[in-house]
Amino acid sequence: MTPYGNSIVIIGGGFAGINVAQNLLKKERDLHITLVDRNNFNFFPPLLYQVATGFLDVSNISYPYRKLFRNHPNFTFRMGELLEIKPDQNLVVLSSGELRYSKLILATGTESNFFGNENVRKHALPMKTVADALLLKNTLLTRLEEATVSNNQIEQKRLTNFVIAGGGPTGVEIAGMLSELKQNIFKKDYPELAALPFDIYVLDGLPTLLAPMTQKSQDYALKSLESMGAIINLNQLVKDYDGESVLLGDGSRIETKNLIWTAGVTGQTFTGLPAEFYGRGKRLLVDACNKVKGTVNIYAIGDSCLQTLDKGFPNGHPQLAQVAIQQGKNLAHNIHAELTGYPLKPFRYHDKGSMAIIGRNKAVTDLPKPSLHFQGFFAWLMWLFVHLLSLVNFRNKLKTLTSWSAAYISKDQYLRMIVRPANREPEHQHTEAK
Repeated sequence: MTPYGNSIVIIGGGFAGINVAQNLLKKERDLHITLVDRNNFNFFPPLLYQVATGFLDVSNISYPYRKLFRNHPNFTFRMGELLEIKPDQNLVVLSSGELRYSKLILATGTESNFFGNENVRKHALPMKTVADALLLKNTLLTRLEEATVSNNQIEQKRLTNFVIAGGGPTGVEIAGMLSELKQNIFKKDYPELAALPFDIYVLDGLPTLLAPMTQKSQDYALKSLESMGAIINLNQLVKDYDGESVLLGDGSRIETKNLIWTAGVTGQTFTGLPAEFYGRGKRLLVDACNKVKGTVNIYAIGDSCLQTLDKGFPNGHPQLAQVAIQQGKNLAHNIHAELTGYPLKPFRYHDKGSMAIIGRNKAVTDLPKPSLHFQGFFAWLMWLFVHLLSLVNFRNKLKTLTSWSAAYISKDQYLRMIVRPANREPEHQHTEAK
């Protein structure tokens, strides 16, 4: 167990957790910072869909925490999952032990929301983690291989139909990537399936794609996906899914073994924090400086929190990377200010805009101040530039740029391998005494 003292424990190493850790380490040498995460690496969620479709390798978008922070003697990494918080003891119980803290920062992000539908949770393919992305890639490639040896036309259709639930940026981006695979690769790699349509459906319960973005972006995304062969069903909810066909709200069905779930996210609850600490979407209620209401030294940032005191966002901030980054930096500033006797700074979100990529030379960008909209090739370049710069280090940037350049020139990619970890119990050797 770590000593109490000036020990700050951060649970979660995503955008929010990394930024608060990096900024605190720049400002404070007397604080000991422990970062806890279930993985031993940070990864870049906006590019998960490119891992899932074989355009990028996991190493392009991820980086080990221990290497990222190796030059900071007052930093410790602990791999594990949070099991319980004991606020009265300033203690967290992890799957890998216990830690004491002077301040606890919760930055665990979100998990897929299946809206209570157990069948969807069981059979659909989510895309929130690196493990999800790898499972999705392996599953889709396996289904295509199965289709090549099937003699049943209905079964072949189920195996090669792709249904994406959710018309937000992630849903639009994976639909665009699958459409490009359909146009440029599938029928070349799988000549046995050349007669099949490889239908790609996008479903959303709202009347538009990219609901948070401008009308121009929504219209462009719709027209672009339709021109690429995607089938868009709006005002349409998934009612059930049995692993063979998707039941829609209007009673119709789509035959598919491939339901990709990007329809929603929800926060996580923590044993030790009462129900009244949470607001909409299981997000922790926080004050203007991100302290969890009802606590004295517990903070929540990023997707984990719901803050309603920012005048521009009375219903809470959008669950976006920029919010998490800015809250992490602001909390680091406030912890430093508290230790040095300076006033705290309430969090104010500065909206830097929204963007989504649809396909080759196709993207949309909305900038709030001044109010500008870009679409097509220039927006595509902007998306590439912003996402490249957002990767955690130079190595990731270089590898990703190389992969993108090769894919753009060749209209192909080379990571379509089905690689599964071995699934076997460790062997125990017993030495017999003689």
